[in-house]
Amino acid sequence: MTSMMWSQETQQEKLEQRKAQIQQEINENEKLLQSVKKKEKSAVSVVIVQANKIKLKEKLINTTERQAKLLSNDIYINQLQINKLNRELKILKEDYAKMIVKSYKSRSEQSRAMFILSSESFLQAYKRAQYMKQYTGFRKMQGDEIKSKSDQLTVYNEKLGVQKSAKQELIIENEKERLALLKVKQEQEKLLKSIKKDKSKIAADIKKKQQEARAIDRQIDRIIREAIAEANRKAALEKAMKKAEAEAKEGDTKEEIKTRARAIVSAAPAVSSAKIVLTPEEKILADNFKANKGKLPWPVEKGFVSLPFGDQQHPQFPSLRVHNSGVEITTDQGASARAVFAGEVTSVMVLSPVNKAVMIQHGDYFTVYQNLSSVNVGKGDKVSIKQSIGKVRTNGETGRTVLKFTISQNTTYNNPASWLYNM
Repeated sequence: MTSMMWSQETQQEKLEQRKAQIQQEINENEKLLQSVKKKEKSAVSVVIVQANKIKLKEKLINTTERQAKLLSNDIYINQLQINKLNRELKILKEDYAKMIVKSYKSRSEQSRAMFILSSESFLQAYKRAQYMKQYTGFRKMQGDEIKSKSDQLTVYNEKLGVQKSAKQELIIENEKERLALLKVKQEQEKLLKSIKKDKSKIAADIKKKQQEARAIDRQIDRIIREAIAEANRKAALEKAMKKAEAEAKEGDTKEEIKTRARAIVSAAPAVSSAKIVLTPEEKILADNFKANKGKLPWPVEKGFVSLPFGDQQHPQFPSLRVHNSGVEITTDQGASARAVFAGEVTSVMVLSPVNKAVMIQHGDYFTVYQNLSSVNVGKGDKVSIKQSIGKVRTNGETGRTVLKFTISQNTTYNNPASWLYNM
């Protein structure tokens, strides 16, 4: 019973921490929402940010409901304990009352003395004296036990009162959040109605942006393949050099050894551009990256996913299908992009006049950070986890600051949600 209650108290603490985290996210989202509302020329971006606010509110309500449920369980367990103590206390008091009556009837010193003196032998007199001593001790022990049970009962009753008050507060808090959620949803409905008036124009803009995104994906895919091919050529040449050096004769120059190494590489099968042949060092890095799946930090310090991975309905227009090779994370203006794991910068790309990107290699894994206004790393740089690699660009028209982040193993894209912590 005690271990169960301790477990539930631990769960309550975790839920309280989660609530505080969600509330902080709601506050940050609200600041972002107000900022976007001031700068936004259309309602689309406001809808996206507000949609996240709705999700956060729903998470907060669900967490509070789980807290209330745990409290109900605690209250039930404590009530059972109170009922048990009441039963035990009743029995103890009845037994103690009988003992007091019996003790009262034989209270005179004369009767006690006669009880001992009427013994038939010294041994029997000794046993009777011991019995009377034990009887007195037992009576004291029962009195102490009654006091202990009474004290326990007082503690449980006080605890039950606190828990019932806490549950009532949670119910009031949840009702308040539900009303706030309803208000946000009503605002969202109004915004969606205003958007529908310009649906054809917005839909055309979405399709244009999707075409641009696919073109960028093809560009990045080509750069990844080039990086793979370059890594494989380098590995093949190093292997060939070792072989040529082992077979070298006395008097062979370095240039002759290099020429033979190049000939070995030329005679070998074509270098793959789809899969990296890992060196022992690269394999260690890839294995470490893979071992941290689900534990990697976010590529920005704070923000929310405004467009998840894969093919899906557009958040505002369910009839439109959109594709995303990574995740789009809306963050604060001036935010830095940061490496999610240690690795080597294999490319710094200029995808458009206002869109720079950084690609980092982690063994046979690649992470790409798009929509940067400035970059502070270069090709060949070694980076560490959480190291800043550049500034995320803020869109001048929408006022939104959005980082697009992708993870791929060789040329196969992965869902970042399964790699990043608590996404």
